Amino acid sequence: MAESGGMGRRAFLGMAFVVAAQDSLAGRGSVGTLLDPAAAGRPRVPAQAGENEAEIQTIEKRLACNCGCTLDVFTCRTTDFSCTYSPALHREVLALKRDGLTAQQVLDAFVAKYGEKALMAPKPHGFVNLTGYFLPGAAILAAGAGLVALIARRRRAIAAGAGKAAEPSAVPSANVSAEEMEGLRRALSEVDD
Repeated sequence: MAESGGMGRRAFLGMAFVVAAQDSLAGRGSVGTLLDPAAAGRPRVPAQAGENEAEIQTIEKRLACNCGCTLDVFTCRTTDFSCTYSPALHREVLALKRDGLTAQQVLDAFVAKYGEKALMAPKPHGFVNLTGYFLPGAAILAAGAGLVALIARRRRAIAAGAGKAAEPSAVPSANVSAEEMEGLRRALSEVDD
């Protein structure tokens, strides 16, 4: 059914298709336009041979990026293309390796330059570092022991409460006559049947 005085749905969709096709064919609009490549991040220098060797990756995975991302250098430089710190740290690792240092010597050089915060995990010596290793585990064990003690106490309380309810002496004795007690027992027996 055609609408009077207006454009029909088919005509509108047909016109929209023609305009979109012309727009994209002419190189205008979002389909035919090449956006600015800089919008994807700053350009990077192409990787050279040996920059991503397993030994370099192993070293960088033990070093923390100091951009605030809490990632290691390798993960940060290969996933966060807006980070400027991890490529600089990567170049430092490469320079130290080119100077002939071993993996441990590279790590020691980073610790000497940036402090122990350069490592993803602190060395397991000294009170502060050992506390960092053992405190979370101790806290989890203490919370587990507290939970077990709480559950055991609750079970004992429930068992003690159930035992008291079953005892006839637990029923408060009011001035109840023998006839009233007998009537109560008959009523209860009728309910149980």
